Amino acid sequence: MATKPPLRPGHTAPASAQYAVVGPRGGLTGAEVTGVKGKTLPPTEKPGQSYVIADRTKNDAGKGR
Repeated sequence: MATKPPLRPGHTAPASAQYAVVGPRGGLTGAEVTGVKGKTLPPTEKPGQSYVIADRTKNDAGKGR
């Protein structure tokens, strides 16, 4: 199974989730940010860093009842 490429700052978040900050070579930095689906991801602290989904939001939004 192929992994998805990291998301760059300023791109639209594909899902509401906690996003881990990864360095230029793919290592975790230990920092996380909350991203909301449809909103842009914030700038990172250092150039070359990006985001990967660490933990998706667990709610029933959009499922209808």
